[in-house]
Amino acid sequence: MAAEQYTESLTLREMKCSIGKNPFGYVLPQGDVPGIDKIGKLLKKAGGKPKECGLEDYSHRGKGKAKPEYIITFDDDIHTIIVVECKSSNKKHCSKTLNRPNGFAVDGVLYYAKFLKMEYNVIALAVSGTSVQNMKADAFYWMQGQDHYIVLDKAKDIILEPQNYVELIKGNKIKKAYSLDEIRNTAIDMHNSLREIKVTEAHKPIFIAGILIALHDEDFSKSYSRLASYKSVMQNIQSAIENVLKDSDIRSNRISYIKQVFRTLQDNTKFAGIPLGYAKSITWYIEQLEMKIKPMMDYADSTVDALGVFYHEFIKYSGGDGSGLGIVLTPQHLTEFMCDLAGINKNSRVVDICCGSGSFLVTAMSKMFRDANSDEVQRIRQDGLYGVEFDDGLYTLAIANMIIRKDGKSNIYKGDCFNQNITEELKSKNINIGLINPPYSQKDVVELEFVEHLLEVLTVGGTGVVVVPMSCAIGTKFKDVRERLMKKHSLRAVFSMPDDIFYPTGTHVCVMVWTAHAPHDSTQETFFGYCKDDGFVKRKKLGRIDAYGNWDGIRKQWLRLYRNRDVVDGLSARQCVGHEDEWLCEAYMKTDYSALTQQDFQQTLNDYLAYLVKDGEVYEDGSIFAE
Repeated sequence: MAAEQYTESLTLREMKCSIGKNPFGYVLPQGDVPGIDKIGKLLKKAGGKPKECGLEDYSHRGKGKAKPEYIITFDDDIHTIIVVECKSSNKKHCSKTLNRPNGFAVDGVLYYAKFLKMEYNVIALAVSGTSVQNMKADAFYWMQGQDHYIVLDKAKDIILEPQNYVELIKGNKIKKAYSLDEIRNTAIDMHNSLREIKVTEAHKPIFIAGILIALHDEDFSKSYSRLASYKSVMQNIQSAIENVLKDSDIRSNRISYIKQVFRTLQDNTKFAGIPLGYAKSITWYIEQLEMKIKPMMDYADSTVDALGVFYHEFIKYSGGDGSGLGIVLTPQHLTEFMCDLAGINKNSRVVDICCGSGSFLVTAMSKMFRDANSDEVQRIRQDGLYGVEFDDGLYTLAIANMIIRKDGKSNIYKGDCFNQNITEELKSKNINIGLINPPYSQKDVVELEFVEHLLEVLTVGGTGVVVVPMSCAIGTKFKDVRERLMKKHSLRAVFSMPDDIFYPTGTHVCVMVWTAHAPHDSTQETFFGYCKDDGFVKRKKLGRIDAYGNWDGIRKQWLRLYRNRDVVDGLSARQCVGHEDEWLCEAYMKTDYSALTQQDFQQTLNDYLAYLVKDGEVYEDGSIFAE
């Protein structure tokens, strides 16, 4: 029984609810339904689950009152309930004949449902297993008074929030709050499965994005689970991709490229050999993306790039942290901070010339929507967001990201951002905000040249906010590009960011704020922020997280200092600078000695000693070499 309690706890955790009152209604355990006489009478009529009883048999009942794990009610729909039955072992998930309600989760929950459906529309959920990795789940819908139930195929081995089961049976779009754990588990599962069937690294992102694009086609979304063969599913995916992308003004050669990837996968005999509906089959991938990842992308109040985070986790398992594949995801709180620095609002027109999966555009779109009416929202989707991406896989992810958010025109250009035609096209759009995290350590182009090009496409007085390596802010580096930048554009602010903000990669970065087409005046002070503590801490398997909820207060402080141009010892400074000067707060701010502790002093000594050891300047007896 103790093991079964793990399953019960897992179920509540995945449903994101708790016993008792919840925002949607009540979760009532073990058949305890005080005040709901109708449910109580039906459970008493059902009695305890017998060892054997066919679904059509209402006469063979156990003694006492039925005690399902949970009965879930809804405040806004008193005619619909959810009944949940759990088993600790997934070997006890379902019998072959569904006639052993006492021993199996599916048999048991359907036994309860056949009585409850006499007065209610019943969603029946059977869960077995004690962890997400070994869990089995099946859901059914038994309408009031009907003789037969409906299998909710799309919810197989997935536990939804209670309201989402209701949306699912209504055929509505479901939404889920952002969950890094769920993203990570889904990404690992999918990556391992695709590796087993030998899908290439180049095809993986297009496979993921292509399915998400296809799911935007209503006919495909409603019909894919009823298709009879692997070949027909793959062909329908290709047709749906074409329908969606044509409506979004994507060039025909890009559509053909994406469809070609699915034609190649269609010939994969290992993939084709997995029966539809089974784990790791093509329909399993579609269901996982439709029920787990896409609802997070649809979450209206979120600025999070759930697809970008999913893909970042996905490719981690292809090689280290993914940087070898050119993927360095900008941390979500950094994209939001940069959008705040840019002052984005509903009238902004935003571009990212190295857009990757579209993180900056997703965050910007959400902020632009906040004070916009319905007509303005449509205009933002049509003409407010622009991106450029060179990589085929990332380009497909970006257009999927924007299309799923109903960006009808999907102004994402495939190609080199330095291409003259793309540059002229962007210049014609009157774009006034630029946001980028350019590729680092390129052989032929330095990071500041991406910044220079971004500012070139903005309108006069436009704002560019960029995150670049600290080396770009050091006076001895990239002198020619720095000089060109300041001849045409004005450096308004630079923020030194936490050393490990891109953990687990070791890149140290700063954020620069530029005004486009306004030559820098070295007699006017630039604002410098020392933003080394963002409140985030490292946690095993989670990376850097805002564990103590400090980030919002820190963000507001940084923005207040910047907007008021306040100088605070240890946090900020103002200084007149030219192209040969340091562009970092560390060079100009005063130390706040009142904040120093004995621990700071000891840490400095430890760091210095470690430096000497690393450089071979400490002898084996511990003495220090000095000239």
